[in-house]
Amino acid sequence: MTKSDIKVAIVGVGDVASALVAGVENYKKNPDKIIGLLPEITQYGVEDIKFVLGIDVNANKIGRDLSEAIFIEPNCNKKIFEPGFLNAPVLKGPILDGLKSNIKNIIPVVDNQKPVDLVEEFKKRDVDVVVILLPTGCHEAVKFYAIASLDAGACVVNGMPSFVVKDSEIVEKALKLELPLIGDDVKSQIGATIIHRSLANLFPMRGAILDRTIQLDWGGSSDFCNLLTPQSNGELIYEEGKRQSKTEAVVANLQNKDDVECRISAVDYIPFLKNQKEAYMRLEGRIFGGAAVRVDVTMFVEDGNNSAGIIADCIRVSKIAKDRKIGGVLQSACSFFNKHPPEQLDDYVAKKRLIEFLENRRER
Repeated sequence: MTKSDIKVAIVGVGDVASALVAGVENYKKNPDKIIGLLPEITQYGVEDIKFVLGIDVNANKIGRDLSEAIFIEPNCNKKIFEPGFLNAPVLKGPILDGLKSNIKNIIPVVDNQKPVDLVEEFKKRDVDVVVILLPTGCHEAVKFYAIASLDAGACVVNGMPSFVVKDSEIVEKALKLELPLIGDDVKSQIGATIIHRSLANLFPMRGAILDRTIQLDWGGSSDFCNLLTPQSNGELIYEEGKRQSKTEAVVANLQNKDDVECRISAVDYIPFLKNQKEAYMRLEGRIFGGAAVRVDVTMFVEDGNNSAGIIADCIRVSKIAKDRKIGGVLQSACSFFNKHPPEQLDDYVAKKRLIEFLENRRER
């Protein structure tokens, strides 16, 4: 089979999209500087990723080329590279439940900009992979875009906590159409969740007991503006899957997970931090003789970049599966790349299975 470009459409041209597009285009120009991608994915390189379309509702992004739209406010990811013209227009998609939070105050919408026919636009550009990067909490919109992507013959990479790989209707359609799914909720490269999870798993590996743990996150991106929006029931948008997704990722593989007191919270939206995310983690437990042990960790990271490399890997893995006509959930990829996969595995097991899939020694 002759290798071709991986044609990619991005739904939600926010900070992760900004980091992804800028990073990929930078590496195309400077291949000697490539870091942050899995070297085990050899079938496709970063140079094979071709961005052909963006979908958004921000009036100031619609009609722009993706190379320009990724830098338009409220995007605030650190500018690492300025791509040239990509011939990838940003078109308007339906809003649905995508602006039900405080982000409606920072995203301008113009009513006379009409949504396009997504299936038609995806087909027109022969899109291979659709990456969904919508705000947390817009479950209706995520499902709509996933279904439209499959109807157009594209794989789906879902970076958000809303269900795609756990939605039976979407999974059944993907199986029937022989189109792969990766999701849900991207696990950052070196993020608070993966660090917290690794430290939590260290306790039983060393014969210790983890009794309680907390994680507090804050940042200045539109993601935090969205997450910390109160709803009519008094809960934050954060409660709509994000807390569950992060908590499950941290404690799922602990033998005493039902006994561990675990609290993970987004605590503040601080605009001057821009796309810098900061986090604090505390783990308390017992070692030999019942003596107490406590671990405190703080970290900061450019949040968009922390997810972008993982998304680039997901795009390449999706295309490999599409070439092999494998439809439905890519279990190994989901377990390694995502916080809320159908099957939670230890990271080393998930990585081993992913490599077996890449080497065609495992079906999915």
